[in-house]
Amino acid sequence: MDGTGFDPASGAGGLTPAGLMQHLRAVWRRKWVVLGVAVVVVALTAAYTLRQPKLYASSASLIIDVMAPRFLDGEVKEVMGEERSNYWFNKEYYATQSQIITSRAVAGRVVDKLGLSTDAGFLGVAHVVDEKQRLQAMQGMDAVSLLQSRIRVIPARDSRVMNIAVDDFDAQRAALLANEVAAAYMAENLALKLRTTEDARDWLEGRLSELESQSRSSEMAVYDFKKDADMLSTSLESRMSIVSERINSFNMRLTEVRIQIAAQQARVEAIHRLRKASPEDETWAEALSGGNEGPIQDLRRSYTELRMSCAELEERYLAEHPKLLECHRKLSVVREDFLKSLTNVVRGAETALAEAVAQEKNLVRLLEAEKAEAFLVNKKAIELDRLTRDSDNNQRLYELVAKRLKDIELSGMLRTSNVRVLDPARPVMTPVKPHVRRNLALGLVMGLLAGLGVVLLLELLENSVATQADVEDRLGLAFLGVMPRLDGSKAPRDRDLHVHREPKSIAAECCRAIRTNLLFMSPDNPFKTLVVTSSGPQEGKSTTCVSVGVAMAQSGNRVLLLDTDMRRPRLHRAFGVPNELGISSLVVGEGTLDAAVKSTEVPGLFVLPCGPIPPNPAELLHTQAFTDLLKAASERFDRVILDSPPINAVADAAVLATKCDGVVLVLKAAKTNRESARRALRSLADVQARMYGAILNDVDFTAPRYGDSYLAYQGYGQYGEEPKDGVASS
Repeated sequence: MDGTGFDPASGAGGLTPAGLMQHLRAVWRRKWVVLGVAVVVVALTAAYTLRQPKLYASSASLIIDVMAPRFLDGEVKEVMGEERSNYWFNKEYYATQSQIITSRAVAGRVVDKLGLSTDAGFLGVAHVVDEKQRLQAMQGMDAVSLLQSRIRVIPARDSRVMNIAVDDFDAQRAALLANEVAAAYMAENLALKLRTTEDARDWLEGRLSELESQSRSSEMAVYDFKKDADMLSTSLESRMSIVSERINSFNMRLTEVRIQIAAQQARVEAIHRLRKASPEDETWAEALSGGNEGPIQDLRRSYTELRMSCAELEERYLAEHPKLLECHRKLSVVREDFLKSLTNVVRGAETALAEAVAQEKNLVRLLEAEKAEAFLVNKKAIELDRLTRDSDNNQRLYELVAKRLKDIELSGMLRTSNVRVLDPARPVMTPVKPHVRRNLALGLVMGLLAGLGVVLLLELLENSVATQADVEDRLGLAFLGVMPRLDGSKAPRDRDLHVHREPKSIAAECCRAIRTNLLFMSPDNPFKTLVVTSSGPQEGKSTTCVSVGVAMAQSGNRVLLLDTDMRRPRLHRAFGVPNELGISSLVVGEGTLDAAVKSTEVPGLFVLPCGPIPPNPAELLHTQAFTDLLKAASERFDRVILDSPPINAVADAAVLATKCDGVVLVLKAAKTNRESARRALRSLADVQARMYGAILNDVDFTAPRYGDSYLAYQGYGQYGEEPKDGVASS
């Protein structure tokens, strides 16, 4: 498996199975914290519960019907309404009754009846010895509200039974209060009914007087209207019938006159046409109807005869003959009379036509007058109907209100109630509060939950790298292994060489595991140069570097340790070699690599000390001379391991990471901050360093959190011992 570049944005997110197991191990590791918190919570709950006064409860059962029993006729209805079988109506009704039972009106009745406002035991101030202070405390308390808070209404399922329960610190008083609350509710229910009835009766009485006045006024309005319309002797129906007969008669006569006008007009027009056709001749009269009758006929006959006589005389005599002149004179007289008669006939026809037209106008005027009278009669009928209707409505309302008032007076005389006591309350000597067992059980559960919360809070507040899961899941690094905590009483040099001097120790085995993991990071192309760094100082970086170098040398490799921490070098002290000639000297061209490299007591392990501390370590590591030095060292040795400064403190480790095959980050267990480690990894990622993984240093195998994970290492000492028969164990 190859080492890879580190992406600081990567890392496990969410709750993985490994993370869940980590939380469970954290809870188990801090189980005494959980138990301790639980014990404290249970103890506080017990103390609080036992200090609470004992509270007793007693209940009275009531049967509540929707309607009270009826003793009157079914038509006599009460003001409160009718009984219904609707589910929602009944549900709302019983919910309303529950509110009434717990109302201030009911509680006030009980307080007034029992004098609870001055009862020190009920008010809970009986323990006050000073009478003045007790009276002051009682005056500042609301006994009605206190009683309200102690009343509970418990409806029985699928029934009309309701239980009224009252809590009190005295069992006898609790039963008394429950019974009194039931009685007060019944009294309040009846009083509410009576108050409603009284209010309805007062309203109906006022309305009845008003309706009586309105009924009288409407009756007088009908009378006045009939009087003004002269309808006292003849009804509107009779007047309308007379008017209708007149209108029909006028219509018939008008039709006849119009027929007559048409005939007369035709006669006059015919006479005018005849006269116009023969203006100089009287022969047109022969075609005139009626011209062959009476005097006109006689005149025409005389006129014809005289004209014939004159014609005969003209044949005999001359124009001046006396007989002829006499004949013409007579003819002239007859003709004049005849023409006058014809003129009179024409005038008679025209006069008859004019009379007929005048008669038509008179008939039309009379007909319009009768129609106007008919409309007036209809209007009066409508007005009379309205007045009559108002009078009838007022009379009906008056009768209805009068009947309802009598019903209410009858129902108000009854003192029946729809509430009955089923079982009166009796004292119950078993307290309902405090619930000792329930409170203790609840306290235990809450205590365990609080303990778990404390443990999880501590786990969340812990921001250090402590386990393999932290390295892999939270930092996203490969886990190379652990280094156990070494005995702090040893000298620093003994701790640095602990792996060499005690090859069968747990630390030595851990280093061999780290060595194996490093070699398997890239088996086809094993590393030559390796940077060992840490996020901060005092994390065991140099000791880990020496221990890994020892483990590499023990596997047969020639290993060179480079002390590139040119600010606080310590590899020369770990191996007890001089530091006059070292890396800083070689970079500036003083000395040779062979002269600067020092051998150690570990076979195959060599060390190149830092040399004199330069004023500019970072610039020195950037030089080509250091690059050539590193290349020369990697050619002469199998493995070159560089002990670098902490990466968060200075930039030296980032510079070295760009020149080597890979980087190993040393983390001090339970001490290195996660954010500090992430910041170090971001710095390495910025220079595209190749990360091999992390080593968890200073692990205390005796701690509970590591007991299961590294149990095998703890028995390695016995595994490594030689048996008594001299046979080495494998």
